[in-house]
Amino acid sequence: MSDPGLAVDESGVSRCRWATSTDEYKEYHDHEWGVAVHGETGLYERLMLEAFQSGLSWLTILRKRAGFRTAFSGFDAEVVAAFGEADFERLMADASIVRNRLKIRAAITNAQAVVRLRDHGGLDDLFWSFAPVGHRRPRIPADVPTGTVESTELARMLKCYGFAFVGPTTAYAGMQACGLVNDHLAGCHRGGG
Repeated sequence: MSDPGLAVDESGVSRCRWATSTDEYKEYHDHEWGVAVHGETGLYERLMLEAFQSGLSWLTILRKRAGFRTAFSGFDAEVVAAFGEADFERLMADASIVRNRLKIRAAITNAQAVVRLRDHGGLDDLFWSFAPVGHRRPRIPADVPTGTVESTELARMLKCYGFAFVGPTTAYAGMQACGLVNDHLAGCHRGGG
């Protein structure tokens, strides 16, 4: 009997089943998801994309990623932190991104928080301080949590520093995306040891 959480392609490569429905998912799964991300820009981008994804398909975000990068100045927190009302209105009119008032405001607010966080060790230090010790790779999709004690605490700390729209589920998705946890299913070619 085959594993319901894995799919094997014509080349014999086994991967998490969620990554097999589109080329975009396959590319993201095989080259980004779960790969360690360090640095303010990369972490800010991943957290914001996860926030924008809330309530939507991840595929929507992947397909709009280039638009997000252009609209948010390459996720340069210094630049986005200075966005004013005209920038907000520009973003609300930009069909290349998800146009949600709360999420766009949060992206600007969070850029300001990222800049302030520099005085307290920076986003990289804060984010990676919540990497769990002894995280176990899931065997089946049901083993993959939507949040953990660490993601709940990370979300709480981000809020303490002024971040918005980053709850425990979004924080955990960010931890997955940035390699703090390895949630590739056991048997997936990207799962590691």
